[in-house]
Amino acid sequence: MALRRFLLACGVVSLTAGCASNTFAPNYQSTNTDILRIGGDRPDATAPAVEDLGSFCVETTQQWNDQGRTPDDQRLWVKSTLRRAVPCR
Repeated sequence: MALRRFLLACGVVSLTAGCASNTFAPNYQSTNTDILRIGGDRPDATAPAVEDLGSFCVETTQQWNDQGRTPDDQRLWVKSTLRRAVPCR
């Protein structure tokens, strides 16, 4: 009975150690600063742009959103883009 408990305890410890060793530090680097920025104030949003696609037009609106903080307490800014069909002028 003691051997069975010992083996169970060893199994639990090895599973816990195995799962803990697979964690990694997050990497918040991006070479494309058009979609992700780290630190500083909120980047300026561009004015909505209208693009003529022939039979209809598309209005594109871009906005920067705060996505929290990095482990070293810097702000994460991520760009979101909204596209909608609009009548051509």
